[in-house]
Amino acid sequence: MHEPSDFPPGRPVVLRGGTVLPIDDARTVLSDTDVLVVDDRVAAVGRDLAVPEGTAEIDAAGGVVMPGMIDTHRHMWQTAMRGYGADWTLTQYFVWYYLEHGRHFRPADVHAGNTLAAVEALEAGVTTVVDWSHGLQTPEHADAAAEALRSVPGRHVLAYGNIQQAPAEWATAPEFRSFVERHRGGDLLDVQIAFDVTGDPEFPERPAFEAARDLGLAVTTHAGVWGATGDDGVRLMYEHGFMGPETVYVHAASLSRDSYQRIAATGGSVSVSTESEQSAGQGYPPTWALRAHGIPVSLSMDSSVWWSGDLFSAMRTTLGADRCREHMEAQRSGDTVTHSALRADQVVGWATRGGAAALNRDDLGRVAPGCKADLVLIRNDASPVSFPLLNPYGHVAFQAQRGDVHTVLVDGRVVKHEHRLVGVDLASVRRSVEGTVEHLRTAVGEQEWAAGMNPDIPESKVLDNPYTYTDYRDAGTHGR
Repeated sequence: MHEPSDFPPGRPVVLRGGTVLPIDDARTVLSDTDVLVVDDRVAAVGRDLAVPEGTAEIDAAGGVVMPGMIDTHRHMWQTAMRGYGADWTLTQYFVWYYLEHGRHFRPADVHAGNTLAAVEALEAGVTTVVDWSHGLQTPEHADAAAEALRSVPGRHVLAYGNIQQAPAEWATAPEFRSFVERHRGGDLLDVQIAFDVTGDPEFPERPAFEAARDLGLAVTTHAGVWGATGDDGVRLMYEHGFMGPETVYVHAASLSRDSYQRIAATGGSVSVSTESEQSAGQGYPPTWALRAHGIPVSLSMDSSVWWSGDLFSAMRTTLGADRCREHMEAQRSGDTVTHSALRADQVVGWATRGGAAALNRDDLGRVAPGCKADLVLIRNDASPVSFPLLNPYGHVAFQAQRGDVHTVLVDGRVVKHEHRLVGVDLASVRRSVEGTVEHLRTAVGEQEWAAGMNPDIPESKVLDNPYTYTDYRDAGTHGR
């Protein structure tokens, strides 16, 4: 484990000779380029940079230097149950967390999940995460979530939510206002508000929107989730004047053209969680529709209770889903796609600058002088996948993996180097998570715990095949 003393605060850092992806409008690629970091900012980008005396030098030759990735929607508190719900549908997720067992999470369990998720994000080159924290049943749960995020040297936005209570209740409580006043506005930890709009014509979520407006908080909401939140919710938000550029719509996968037009007209953006939408059933990953309507996109991973926690996977699956849809639509009309509309450089942009735009942070998601020094070096000399580096954007989107993340800086601080986290006591994190798992297994009951991760498999019917010339069920008796 590298110690913080290897990179003391205030010591400049230079990444030498890498292929730099600034993530600008021109999708520039800078070869054999240095990036100098002084304090919390990128000080210079160029070849053979002169650097201050005592600067720590990191060899980036043969690697890719890019902005830290930004995840705009992750339920970090659920990470202690990593992989538990791999075979769930969205309905089973709702039943487990919302209706049955979500109440068993103690503040300590939220802390354990958030800590593990924050460490996992850094290890994968994700330097900013929006913690869509809808497990905050009490003020103590909320403080535990914030304390965990502050304990890890990443950049976070805590989107406060509570699935065990109506938004109009918890969002108007003095405890919520107190939490916001204590934690908002930090450079490494800020606050949003997270709740969903059901489409009830009485619009019971109005008080929560008014509280958000009064406190100056951005709203993030699951919209376009099949069977849960749809067009009526978007319409009500629009008709009551609660849609704006700061609003982030998560998934947006089963909406009508009218809803997409409302989002576009009010300047909102969409957080796409392609692995989630493909698997859980919110709807088809909507990047094809968002592109058509000019709606800004960011990427997210949703929950490690199901899926991976890195944005390399998000980029890869998003490209695959968008292109699959494009091919399917063309072939349905007898046409053929000869040039892909969605390109690798675009999804790399969504994973970085797109997330920064969703957070209204122009100082993130780019590698340029004056920007925050949230940087990732992708380099793995021990991997045959690391070369040749011909198309850097394509390499990041389709070839790189979390194990290729060599160095990560957040706010100018080196938090991972030579493939190892710096100053992170992973053993302590493991003990906390093991305590949470033991508590949940006991609270749920061993039989229920085992059944929860192995949902019933629906019965299936073998379809008749008119081309069958013998009964395959008896095939073993033939040809002997």
